[in-house]
Amino acid sequence: MILTSALQALRDLFRPELRGVFWKVLGLTALVLVALWFGVRWLFASEVIPFFAGFSPDMPAWIDNAQGFAAFAAGLLLALLLAFLIAPVSAVIAGLFLDDAAEVVEREAGLPPGRALPLVRGITLSLRFFGIVILGNLLAFALLLVPVVNLGAFFVINGYLLGREYFEFAALRYHSEEAVRTMRARNGATVFLAGLLLAAFLAVPVLNLLTPLFAASLMVRLHGRIARRDNLLLAAEASGRLPPASSPDASRPAAGAGGPAGRREA
Repeated sequence: MILTSALQALRDLFRPELRGVFWKVLGLTALVLVALWFGVRWLFASEVIPFFAGFSPDMPAWIDNAQGFAAFAAGLLLALLLAFLIAPVSAVIAGLFLDDAAEVVEREAGLPPGRALPLVRGITLSLRFFGIVILGNLLAFALLLVPVVNLGAFFVINGYLLGREYFEFAALRYHSEEAVRTMRARNGATVFLAGLLLAAFLAVPVLNLLTPLFAASLMVRLHGRIARRDNLLLAAEASGRLPPASSPDASRPAAGAGGPAGRREA
């Protein structure tokens, strides 16, 4: 189930609908990073240098040029940190579009349309993934020091966290939180192994920008297979969480769908 879902998730990344989501995420990420770049330069030039200069009024005349140097240093520092910042920033922004991606994958996989996550739950997922990416990048840098030990830690920690978060994201579109926890516990090994694939994806520079979309697609497909095997989709329909398969609404997204903000339940 895992390998089949992963291969299909890779193909999903090339679908026009998901390419559109990716370009939105990348564009917003670039805007955030550019804003951060100019913000840090302004902070150094207008606040940091004058603050330290105030401690010694008799500083030499060349200190007047320090503002320009500070701005250059800030820009250089941000350039060096760009590889570290771009993945977590894009992860947070991608969280705003995961329901859009899930709808595309559900439609392609022949699954009934799920319900968008509540706004607070979606924000929580984005922030958790932000923390996971930060942790993953820190561990990746540490691999240079102790390759064997930290390589294992990187995959175990990120595999568990990524598997848990994204499986819950996919399953919560169909089931209650209690049912999702039970489902994840019953399929813990499968979810963890899928999380290891996501950790490997996360470890590849540049490619890790696609991790949220790949993770969402993989877990939507994996959850669909598990739920079909256990007849849980039928149970979700019977409980009223999904429109019945014979309903005209079953072939299109849930009411209110259409965008990250308008589609989420309050």
